[in-house]
Amino acid sequence: MEEFRKADIPFEALSGHEPSKHVKVPQDIGKWQRSEAYYDLLGFINAVSYAIQGKRINDPDIYVSPTMNNVVGIFDKLNKLVDESPPVDQPTRFGNKGYRVWARKMHRDIFVFLKDALPQEKCDLFSELGAYLSESFGNSVRIDYGTGHELSFIFFLCALFKAEIFSEEDSVACALRLFNSYLLFVRRLQKEYHLEPAGSQGVWSLDDFQFVPFIWGSAQLAFSSPFEPARFLDEEIINEYKDDYLFIGCIDYINQVKTGHFAEHSNQLWSISAVPSWTKINSGLVKMYQKEILSKYPIMQHALFGKLLRFDPVTPGTALPVARLGFIHPTSTSSSSTSRMARKFWN
Repeated sequence: MEEFRKADIPFEALSGHEPSKHVKVPQDIGKWQRSEAYYDLLGFINAVSYAIQGKRINDPDIYVSPTMNNVVGIFDKLNKLVDESPPVDQPTRFGNKGYRVWARKMHRDIFVFLKDALPQEKCDLFSELGAYLSESFGNSVRIDYGTGHELSFIFFLCALFKAEIFSEEDSVACALRLFNSYLLFVRRLQKEYHLEPAGSQGVWSLDDFQFVPFIWGSAQLAFSSPFEPARFLDEEIINEYKDDYLFIGCIDYINQVKTGHFAEHSNQLWSISAVPSWTKINSGLVKMYQKEILSKYPIMQHALFGKLLRFDPVTPGTALPVARLGFIHPTSTSSSSTSRMARKFWN
């Protein structure tokens, strides 16, 4: 990951623990998979999955705390920086160098944006949080974006909960307001500056740019889904639900940017439509994420770890969190393993 710029950043935003890289050779992947950060990350992803079952992006009753609203507002400021940094005329279509202008402005301002959005008593954590956030939008040297940058944003979200800036009641808005705002924004970057997909395996990858919205999108659909998996490629389903479910929004975006038969350009996603239930899709996607993203040295060598997401080894005997979706128990009375898993992360 690129070094973030520190010029013009308030001193208090730089105090505290600065994160660093720990996956330095391929053999360090095993240490990462046994680290507190790895268990926290999967616990976070699965706890959010459990919370958003049956929820739609535009549900009017989603609780949005003042701090959550402030963090979502950062994307208004980032969008303004894009407005001020138009693509430049150049002979090649992909990798527009106007992105580098935007990236310089983003690195200049991102800590100020965080300082304005977050409680000041957490200022000792701004350095770590800002590092995760600033690495979430692509690489300005290669002018590309991929699942490693998305992972940095998931680190940022998880760290906000670990820092107790967000609490369990923010879990639904975290995915359906904040993460969705991020998703819409990076799509704008991709289209505005013609970003190259970083590390994509082409037709054999799940998607050129994203992975987590498919996990959380399938979790939304795991309870009271209005349609079966076999129909998620139907045009009428896409048109009706693209603004309600992260998964369908991703399918709609792929249809916008790719041409040809879906089975040819997105074979992995096309094959998912044969899976009988959204719960099976979700569990399969989590396993695929562990194998294809979290186990890959070319991705994890760039990951940063700090005080909130620690590279220290997890306590021996700790169980890796697993989400069992498709049912919802009241949190106060549930004895289900999934509810216990979710409460363990929030607590």
